[in-house]
Amino acid sequence: MKPIKKSEVFNQGFTGVVIYDPEKDKVLYAQNEDKYFTPASNTKMFTFYTTYKILDKYVNSLNYREQNDSLIFWGTGNPAFLHPDFNDVSALELLKSTDKKLYWADNSDEVTAYGSGWSWSWYKYYYGPQRSALPMYGNIVRFTKNAEDKDISYSPLFFGGNVRPNKELSTRSYIINREKDSNVFEYNIVGDSVKFKTDRPYAISSQLTLEMLKDTLGKDVQKIDYSLAKRLPYAKLRGVETDSLFKQMMVISDNFLAEQLLVLASDQLFDTLNIRKVINYSLDNYLNDLPDKPVWVDGSGLSSYNKFTPRSIIALLKKIREEVPEEKIYDFFPAGGKTGTIKSWYHSGGPSPYIYAKTGTLNGTHCLSGYLLTKSNKVLYFSFMHNNYVISSNDLKREMQKVLFPIHEKY
Repeated sequence: MKPIKKSEVFNQGFTGVVIYDPEKDKVLYAQNEDKYFTPASNTKMFTFYTTYKILDKYVNSLNYREQNDSLIFWGTGNPAFLHPDFNDVSALELLKSTDKKLYWADNSDEVTAYGSGWSWSWYKYYYGPQRSALPMYGNIVRFTKNAEDKDISYSPLFFGGNVRPNKELSTRSYIINREKDSNVFEYNIVGDSVKFKTDRPYAISSQLTLEMLKDTLGKDVQKIDYSLAKRLPYAKLRGVETDSLFKQMMVISDNFLAEQLLVLASDQLFDTLNIRKVINYSLDNYLNDLPDKPVWVDGSGLSSYNKFTPRSIIALLKKIREEVPEEKIYDFFPAGGKTGTIKSWYHSGGPSPYIYAKTGTLNGTHCLSGYLLTKSNKVLYFSFMHNNYVISSNDLKREMQKVLFPIHEKY
């Protein structure tokens, strides 16, 4: 395809492309298809496929055992527990309604807060919540302000004493800051009519989790040794529908959900929380026939250590389409001109999207991989992977539109 090979835009970085017709089992175009690229959030497609195969219809919300006058519980990695977008109260209802003494078996050490290759500076941004064994409230504080509000609102209220105005913070609109190892949130708002809704991660510790449990439940909770808790049989409490997590993880590219889905999968498979173990299991059992073995280190794609080839992503898209119902694919993948991370791009010009694809963006990296629907009712698979570019990602998106839309119209 001349627009790809001779593109002055694509040639300002390193580009890999595959466009594939599954009906004819034919590669329509390929360029650097066997080269490894940093995939950014294209990694979430690997997380989706893996956890879709492992997890049940409902997530395991909590592990627990009732013993005499005690209820002992520990985390499964469930990200929906009191999350503002899901408000999974299954564990809350169990723990609040019991008349037994509560004991939290602290398995926090099983999950590292950050993945290998993550940037240290992401700790205070909405896309960088810490991973954990027992997440609460999405491991974030959600700040909101309507235009008519005089001041900021936030949830959970647990952090009330740590949210403080600071007029010395420089901003044109609003700013919310915290130091790396502190849970003091300082903010400044310029102008009364400013409105926003934004999330800020909090710094997790075992002591903080214990204090938040006591505060949320309104009763005493004692911490006990995790290794002792697992020696006897225990139950798994069911929570929200897993599909609801898949959809939000894929459509808005939710990094926290991607990481925690792998934690949930580890709990399901191994009764332990080990992201590396789940990734290795998937590579050995689900992805062992890919053209090029992935270098896969986290669930979200935040790590620059992840490396996939365009042709392996095409092979993954083939697996997904063969094993996931079509209506779920179109519900979970961002839709061009309609939903999620490509809501403002790849418009079809009509009522129905022609692109269902996952984006992936880091500094110098932009990828788009998924399904292209043509006017002749064909479904093509494609993967664009751009690395080491120094131009705007919008320039790349405009150039990809010039390639993809004519295929939709004419193929």
